[in-house]
Amino acid sequence: MGMNSEKLIIIGAGASGLVAAIVAARKGKQVLLLEQNAKVGKKILASGNGKCNITNRHIAPHRFHSQNPDFVNEVLKGYGYEVVEKFFSSIGLPFKEGKEHQCFPLSEQSLTVVEMLSYEAIRLGVKIICECTVTSIDKKDSTFTVETSQGTQTSTHLLIASGSVAAPQLGGSNVGYAFATKMGHSLIQRHPSLVQLCSQEPWVKGCAGVKVAGVAKLYANGEYITEKEGDLLFTNYGISGLAILDLSREVSIRLAQFDYCELSLDLMPTLSKERLTSFLLARVQKPSEKPLALWLQGVLNKKLIPIILEQSRCKVRTEDALNRKEINKLVHTIKNLKLSISDTKGFKGAEVATGGIDTTEVNPKTMESKIVPKLYFSGEILDVDGDRGGFNFHFAWVTGLRVGRSI
Repeated sequence: MGMNSEKLIIIGAGASGLVAAIVAARKGKQVLLLEQNAKVGKKILASGNGKCNITNRHIAPHRFHSQNPDFVNEVLKGYGYEVVEKFFSSIGLPFKEGKEHQCFPLSEQSLTVVEMLSYEAIRLGVKIICECTVTSIDKKDSTFTVETSQGTQTSTHLLIASGSVAAPQLGGSNVGYAFATKMGHSLIQRHPSLVQLCSQEPWVKGCAGVKVAGVAKLYANGEYITEKEGDLLFTNYGISGLAILDLSREVSIRLAQFDYCELSLDLMPTLSKERLTSFLLARVQKPSEKPLALWLQGVLNKKLIPIILEQSRCKVRTEDALNRKEINKLVHTIKNLKLSISDTKGFKGAEVATGGIDTTEVNPKTMESKIVPKLYFSGEILDVDGDRGGFNFHFAWVTGLRVGRSI
């Protein structure tokens, strides 16, 4: 086979597959992109509430998680924010920066990202086949044979960019993992991440819809694990909000080990215990027959008050009966509301999955398999997941760039 007959097949037209296709095609390679959905980039479209948090201005290895952190360090070397910004600017897509250094398309539309990437790929001669399910892959000598619902294809290079099991309703599936293991690769256990949490405690239903800027601490079997600050949103199934999504990776892993998981919620994190105590003491008026629940409504959402009274075991029923001891009980509960967690919303609710292909078997510079020559992996199928804030997309773009550049 001459150089000109080199051909790349990519399974999965998501974030990393589209970028790899564009970069390889720019180098004159023949590229065939296979997508199981009716359209490309379905998860890109759904991301960031339809805005697509493309990357983050502050890319650092500690924002990524893997069994093999060395791999992440190597992948990110020379592949920070600037590389991604430059690539998107080359296809006509400028960024704007939001809070927490998150970067979005200037149009604030995820559709822009998908349409710009698709246009560039097609302009460069990439052939895209949608509604194409891959049923098997095989390699003989130096040729890959890919059997699909739309016929058999062959190539010299194969990239599996089929993503993770997260969000099956958007096409998340196991297929890539199955092909990888068939080719001799190992998998690291997968769990849902960036996902809402469920509780069986009856009181949460009564608080559904309440949103608080707070801090959530995670305890597993009574031991403090970690904490996150941000929105807490009570729901009829449990709890969501940015702080919860940020905690969920840890919760998922602990629940899978059958640990007892409990959150301790600080509903007023801007006030220290002492400041909150003196603030509440100063609010007590005597004489006053005002019911305690109504008095507390001056400070907290009405729906939260019954559970705060219950957990604090506060015996007092009216404002003027409050003393320092009873106020201390209330303060403790406001700053340590307990919520036991029974489950996560699973892969269906998850934005990403932890785990994936063991990265010790992949070359971090080229994304090529160390087991099967000219087989490549990119994006979320690998055992790397990022924090919320553009990090998962960043990893998808840069691994796609590395594959495209190395072929």
